[in-house]
Amino acid sequence: MRVTGLAAEGAESAPGAKRLELCDVARPERRTPSDVLVRVLCVGLDGTDREIVTEKYGVPPAGETALTIGHESLGVVVEAATDSFLKPGDAVCALVRRPCSDPDCTACRNGQQDFCESGNYVERGIKGANGYLSEYYVEDARFLVKVPVSAMAYGVLAEPQSIVEKVWDEVQRIQQRLVWQPQTAVVLGSGPLGLLAAFTCRCLGLETIVWSKSPQDSAGAALVRDCGVVYKEAESNSGSESASLNDYLRQAGKRADLIFECTGYSPLAFEAMTALGPNGVLALLGVTPGNRSIQLPADRVNQGLVLENKCVLGSVNASRKDFETGLFRLQQIEAKFPGLLRRLVTDRLKLEDVSGLDFSRIGIKAVIDLVPQEQWTELVNQAGGEAVYSFSV
Repeated sequence: MRVTGLAAEGAESAPGAKRLELCDVARPERRTPSDVLVRVLCVGLDGTDREIVTEKYGVPPAGETALTIGHESLGVVVEAATDSFLKPGDAVCALVRRPCSDPDCTACRNGQQDFCESGNYVERGIKGANGYLSEYYVEDARFLVKVPVSAMAYGVLAEPQSIVEKVWDEVQRIQQRLVWQPQTAVVLGSGPLGLLAAFTCRCLGLETIVWSKSPQDSAGAALVRDCGVVYKEAESNSGSESASLNDYLRQAGKRADLIFECTGYSPLAFEAMTALGPNGVLALLGVTPGNRSIQLPADRVNQGLVLENKCVLGSVNASRKDFETGLFRLQQIEAKFPGLLRRLVTDRLKLEDVSGLDFSRIGIKAVIDLVPQEQWTELVNQAGGEAVYSFSV
């Protein structure tokens, strides 16, 4: 599944040139001993895929005008070197970002391409490299993570969950600056990322509030309530008292120790800086499109950050460790709240359905099945040993 009519990086596509098309391409082949051939079982779609299809986003591989989309993957190994840590029949998911080649980029030189300093990284399905919404792909074994057979049903969520885990890992490091005993987390937004953040906060034992513009009877609101999360529908009238996140927290007598901003709505991100409690951490995860300008109480924001030791961090993409932690967390969520992850995926589609997909009609999360789920057990080695990880929880 490819977006065609794209321009090279730094250039704009001609108006109306972009199209989402189902294309026939040659089956990829392994070229180096470290290469692994993977058959794709399913791919998840998210807001980035929507922006690539509908907005001025997405960069094709060098010299090309089309990009295979899809960066949330679940597949099964078909071919791998005999001395690889992977073998045919292993279920895997794939990292998204690849390191840049800039010798001055300390992060990429040390395997931390999610902190790339040059900006010249490549991201499969997003920037400079084809993604995974295809029957097969080839990837270096270094960028593949084994998925436990027991987690197959929700393994495609490893990539978005890795984003949440990266934030929690950073928060733990930052908060070593003091004795920190967080009690309340606030999640802004009830999309897939916001819901995973809310589930994670509940697993961490935090009282959790989800603040979202979706109505109280939405599927997302029902999901978070079913795991003990308070759901608050933001008022549509931005001028009313009840529309303020600050006012709501004050009236509820709650202090926000940790805030996940998952909407990409910049006015709410700045409001969250003032809503954050003393010594708290605000994590900005939503990418803001457009060129919106707002007026804000800059002195009050600055005073709060300084006088109350607040921390604001931005985070995107994730490392191998975060994927491994994410797979552990997904299993923890499933054990603690059975069926919640299955309900998160509201739309299961076939590959041929994607070219005419209306993203606005997706309930919460769409997953494209390239192999019917009932056939997965035939392809995956059920007797294979469980994955051994090194991660932070």
